[in-house]
Order: sequence, then structure tokens, then C-alpha cells
Amino acid sequence: MPKFHIQDLRSIENAPTSPASLRTKIGEMIFCSTTARAKVEAINPETGEYRVVLQGTLDREDSKWDEK
Repeated sequence: MPKFHIQDLRSIENAPTSPASLRTKIGEMIFCSTTARAKVEAINPETGEYRVVLQGTLDREDSKWDEK
């Protein structure tokens, strides 16, 4: 699994990306976290638009950051 650093968080927000690419990046971030939770802030059933906030703590242990 690739390393995910705190600096990588901005790349999720800034890069225009496909849903598949975003899913991969967010999955890497969650995998490298010691805690993670999600909160649905908004949902519009008429348009399908949603807003989800992720909150967590990235793991700082070397063993989990190493690529395998």
C-alpha cells in the first residue's frame, strides 16, 4: 500500500479526478489512519447531491507507512 502523508490531503481537494481515483486516494488515507469517522452533512434527494465529512488521525508509525 502506498504511503499517505499529511501533505497528500490537499491533492485530494485540488486535483480534478474520476470517482475511481478519488476512491483510491481516500481509501489509502483511511488505511493509513488510526481513527476515522464520517458524517453526512447534507443530502439532496432531488438532485442526488451530498456532502460527507471525513475526520481521522493519520498513523505515524513507520511499519504501517512502508510500502509492501
